[in-house]
Amino acid sequence: MHLSYFKIPLIIVLGLLSFFVLFLVYINLTGYKPKDVVALNVNNNSFEGMRSETMEQESVIKKNTPLSMITFNIGYCGLDRNQDFFMDGGKSSRSFSKEQTLINLENITRFFQNDKPSFILIQEADVSSTRSYHINQKEYLEKELTGYASTFGVNYQVSWVPAPLLHPMGAVYSGLLTLSRYKSDSAARFQYPGREKWLRQMFDLDRCFIENRLPVEGGKELVLINSHLSAFDEGGLIRQKQLEFLKKHISEEYYDKGNYVIVGGDWNHILPGTNPGIFGFTEEKPFWVQEMPQDFTPAGFKWAVDRKTPSVRSTAAPYQEKQNFVAVIDGFLVSPNIEIQNCQGYQLNFENSDHNPVSFIFTLSYR
Repeated sequence: MHLSYFKIPLIIVLGLLSFFVLFLVYINLTGYKPKDVVALNVNNNSFEGMRSETMEQESVIKKNTPLSMITFNIGYCGLDRNQDFFMDGGKSSRSFSKEQTLINLENITRFFQNDKPSFILIQEADVSSTRSYHINQKEYLEKELTGYASTFGVNYQVSWVPAPLLHPMGAVYSGLLTLSRYKSDSAARFQYPGREKWLRQMFDLDRCFIENRLPVEGGKELVLINSHLSAFDEGGLIRQKQLEFLKKHISEEYYDKGNYVIVGGDWNHILPGTNPGIFGFTEEKPFWVQEMPQDFTPAGFKWAVDRKTPSVRSTAAPYQEKQNFVAVIDGFLVSPNIEIQNCQGYQLNFENSDHNPVSFIFTLSYR
């Protein structure tokens, strides 16, 4: 056979290989490479436009005064009950349509408007992503939820995620959003330790938590942490490093500095005191599900969870009650000087996200 017959296939192979190498170089050069600690801006921190008496009331947190908080992983407003997700065994990587994305965003926003909590912790809020039709969810939430200071920390910024191959996720710019009716003295993004293998990490989230420090009467601070731990790390080994880092950080804030500490968000672990088995689903336990390690909780710290309401569903398939795996992985961990008054999960049947929101009411004690 003449050698010319091999030239065209060889040229095609070399061309594809060159494109692949250049693509990886481009992703590496444009990828988000945060420092371990990054100072964050707090928008509307002076509460401009609000009445002066309200500003004075909200500038310092009072002790023994009931406060409320909600955590909600909004799933980039694309993981409503009719969607699945390829990383969990499904096929999809994007919201069904721009119209459905807006419906999900509007309904989630309306939920917050009706509840009016003191603090809101949001995970997976997109700024400009192919998967959510480049709708700026952060900006929309900040505009519609008036009377809140807002802090945003990036945890996912990739120029192009090529998976799944036939219908890729595309460009992603997303993160954590904390909204507060109280003024923050400062805010920062803390990078979690532990990373996936090189190639996968290029297209994966840069896991972090964002921390707001809010003044409390008497001179101490409320250290408010909005966290989103890893989900699909094999064996939970990366999550173990993240938990060790978080435990050290919050222990120092309470035991060494005497501050009030709240960690809320998506823990991607079955939370202590909860049992998925009570919800009566038929799907087998997904591969990513991990129990919270027994040695994680610092001495004296307490969990605020709703054991009777699932906060997450499996996205291996669209949601069907009593079929999809469900569990409680969203909730709050608080320091001993915080009194938990109530914790409630909202059964929204995963209508607009693969998570249900969780709220709790608490007070900062004098001790």
